[in-house]
Amino acid sequence: MSTQSSAVDLTAPKLNEKRRFPAFSKRDTNIATILALLAWTIAVFDYGLFGTLLPAMQESFGWTATESYAINTWIAVGTAIVAFGIGPVIDRLGRRKGMMVTVGGTAIVSGLTAIIPTGIAFLSSGLVVLIRSFGGLGFSEQAVNATYMNEIYQVTEDAKKRKRPGFYYSFIQGGWPLGFLLASALALAFLPTLGWRALYLMATVPAVIIVWVIAKKLKETPQFELHHELTRLEKHGRSDDAHALARSYGVEHSSVAPLKRIWEPHLRRNTIVFSLAWIFNFFGIMIFSILGSSVLKNAKGVELSDAFWMLIVINLLAYFGYIFHGWLGDKIGRKRTIIGGWILSGISFAIMLSPLAVSPAMIILTYGAGLFFLVGPYAAIQYFMAECYPVSCRATGTTFIGAMSQPGIIIGGALFTAVAAGADTGTAALWVGALGTLFSGLLMIAAKPPVEALLESPPEALPQVANA
Repeated sequence: MSTQSSAVDLTAPKLNEKRRFPAFSKRDTNIATILALLAWTIAVFDYGLFGTLLPAMQESFGWTATESYAINTWIAVGTAIVAFGIGPVIDRLGRRKGMMVTVGGTAIVSGLTAIIPTGIAFLSSGLVVLIRSFGGLGFSEQAVNATYMNEIYQVTEDAKKRKRPGFYYSFIQGGWPLGFLLASALALAFLPTLGWRALYLMATVPAVIIVWVIAKKLKETPQFELHHELTRLEKHGRSDDAHALARSYGVEHSSVAPLKRIWEPHLRRNTIVFSLAWIFNFFGIMIFSILGSSVLKNAKGVELSDAFWMLIVINLLAYFGYIFHGWLGDKIGRKRTIIGGWILSGISFAIMLSPLAVSPAMIILTYGAGLFFLVGPYAAIQYFMAECYPVSCRATGTTFIGAMSQPGIIIGGALFTAVAAGADTGTAALWVGALGTLFSGLLMIAAKPPVEALLESPPEALPQVANA
């Protein structure tokens, strides 16, 4: 079963022949949904551990608060390089193997982080930056999930998932707060007794298990099987055959490089708007999600052990933010959902950082609301972005924009470090994180799906059922 894929007819079609992709059964769809959630949760667990354990690592490596923020920024630079580079590799490998590479890379990074030596000055810090930069593999798992589940929900036998893909995908995208919740919970339980190195070793084990299960249980999508064949035909100089096969499935096949297409005049606007929105929004993600424990400790004076249990409650609230925004996006539209969510998030974080939020209950309420409206809209934006690009460059557009999160972390991290050094963490979090989040919501007003993409929406008809 490890190499199973749907039986896609890749033979030369007859003139004007119309074909349908074989369907994913409900069972296979449910298996894919569960594995995608687990893979993303484990990838985020490793990704979130660094921010969660940064105060403890800061003490172990002898960094100042400003130095630790600077190291986080340099890691973001390395992560950006890895994230931009891994996309084309995954496109060639396929969705299933791509998921194995990203989660497998997470396991290696977690294990190597646990054995980085301290006390070697520049070398120790350099190893932290180098190794943690490959955490971009785990971060890229999000793009693999979005592509894989988008394709599966288009051809699944499950009518509910075909009709409301945004809502069901929200459960998977909710792996982000679940991963951070897991990191905070294990840090609270084991950091005082076992230290931060043991927590990275703990992250290695489930990642290895998930890779093994994916290899045994996950099927490749029929869309990628077709894409793989079209690419093979093009490489062998059989462009006419490739176009004929693509037409038989109602798929656009273009010889123009997808990366060039997303900058064509009718698509350029969305590429620019989405890229800027992700950059500014990741100011908030970097400060309030990745560096949550540092913000609570340095901006609100919360003890590290108290910050961990606060973040457990806050990230639990954030998970339901994904469910809510996935549901709301199907009801009122994904664009309105994203705009409203990010604006409310910026306001909530501003209140949390103000003198109004002093008691633990008020800090949890305002921080939880901020994270609820910050990360929740990502359940809607993945599908909204797909709706803004035609099939021929849809994966390239969404992957490119997703990678723009890393420049957001780099620029936001540099601004945050500079303002924190000149003032304090609270001031930096307000003017960089809260304001950046609010501005990202305003930017989304300019996004608009082109007519070309709207016309390519998949039909509601049930796809052809493959023979068992």
